[in-house]
Amino acid sequence: MTQVNPYLIFNGTCEAAFLFYQSVFGGEFPYMGKFKDMPPSENCPPPSAEDANRIMHVSLPIGNTILMGSDSTSQSGDVVIGSNVSVSINTDSRAEADRLFNGLSAGGTIIMPMESTFWGAYFGMFTDKFGIHWMVNFDENPQK
Repeated sequence: MTQVNPYLIFNGTCEAAFLFYQSVFGGEFPYMGKFKDMPPSENCPPPSAEDANRIMHVSLPIGNTILMGSDSTSQSGDVVIGSNVSVSINTDSRAEADRLFNGLSAGGTIIMPMESTFWGAYFGMFTDKFGIHWMVNFDENPQK
């Protein structure tokens, strides 16, 4: 079944924010990775010293929802608070990911086309024609 979760983006305060959220909601982080943890690739240069310790991705389960987040980088620029929330969709299949991505992004702006990632997911991002930020994810190699 497709799952929809909020995704928050911060200007360098993601780790502090999620530690705060954890103190309120409880629970454990299944994953918290920093930009310095990313393997180098042709499409993604190594992070700057300023960005290396910023959060690349974090998730905190809260009931049936997963609150997710990351920091902006010097390459992406600071986010504007108020437009720093995305809707993240996790699907059960690659075909469903493509269907939702293609349908919702129609008339919008594709930020990252659907592609396989180093973290084992088939993933893409876009802003729809109404200005809403979306992320679509299918875990090809789910982490246990």
